[in-house]
Amino acid sequence: MANPTGYPELDALLPRLDAIPSLEVDALASELIAVLGRKNGALTEALKSVASLPMDQRKGYGAAVNGLKASFEAAFAARRESLDTDRQRQEAAGVDLTMPARRRWVGSEHPVTRVVDEIVEIFRGIGFTVAVGPEVETDWYNFTALNFPEDHPAMDMHDTLYVDAPPVAGEQGGRLLLRTHTSPVQIRAMLESAPPVRVIIPGLVYRNDPFDASHAPAFSQIEGLAVDEGISFVDLKATLIHFAHRFFSSSTKVRFRPSFFPFTEPSAEMDVECQLCHGSGCPACKGTGWMEILGCGMVHPAVFEHSGIDAERYTGWAFGMGPHRIAMLRYGVPDIRLLYEGDMRFLEQFVPGGRRGSGARPERSEGAAGQG
Repeated sequence: MANPTGYPELDALLPRLDAIPSLEVDALASELIAVLGRKNGALTEALKSVASLPMDQRKGYGAAVNGLKASFEAAFAARRESLDTDRQRQEAAGVDLTMPARRRWVGSEHPVTRVVDEIVEIFRGIGFTVAVGPEVETDWYNFTALNFPEDHPAMDMHDTLYVDAPPVAGEQGGRLLLRTHTSPVQIRAMLESAPPVRVIIPGLVYRNDPFDASHAPAFSQIEGLAVDEGISFVDLKATLIHFAHRFFSSSTKVRFRPSFFPFTEPSAEMDVECQLCHGSGCPACKGTGWMEILGCGMVHPAVFEHSGIDAERYTGWAFGMGPHRIAMLRYGVPDIRLLYEGDMRFLEQFVPGGRRGSGARPERSEGAAGQG
């Protein structure tokens, strides 16, 4: 720390004097002008003020200003010499100071994360709350409570990843597994809360699938569940059409096709007009003009029975969709593996204002338990 001058307005400049040895070239030039500049430099103004002081104060104050000025000039000169020495040393070592600086990359939300957040917010806006559950489940929650028969192919070891560990005490029995869909959270939500129930359920699920252009062994899924008195398939269709119009566009066409899922009856697949060809037919939609995005249906009475809900009094509906599939559809991504690789050359396209891909090929969906 430089020695005080005894004048508060001059001592206020001492921290700036002490900081000079750490300044780089541009900052050093700016500070030189700010302190010693001919027009508005801090010490230049101080020297100008000497003439307005009483005669008995001018000598002492002027000497203090000149002494501080000399200290600043010496510090600036020493720092310039130090920077010149560093530059010469770098040039001698072969460092090219004329090369442009490295470009700063700007991070962004992953496209799947963005899709999940947007879908959740759409349903929160119409009264749904977010529910989550464990990723390691018992087969009672994952299959039995959802009305899967014991010989259902999805329960085979080739599709489900089982965990070699005993179930947690107090949970419904059965073998432990990595959940194959987020539907077990529907059971947990109905066991924990009496109707009415309206929940949106995002989360990761796992299947023993090959990692190819349209499948992954771990992927995101979003499900919705609504249970109350008097709920019908009309309410289900109206809600999902509202979602499609909010997420894609108000002019997006929607259709429902009959399907089958063990935990809903009746069941349906929901398609939206292909967002790439707008219904005219293209390779992405296999020439149909439509892309399947989710499975849905009315909750099966057997599911209500396992959840302790009176199926004679209450009805409900559920749906499930894969955010990876939705992201591929929205952003025109041709291969699901691109969403997992973390390649910044690909992901930087989704920075706000960036470019979008093209030529999407949608991923398989499996209805309310569809792949994401």
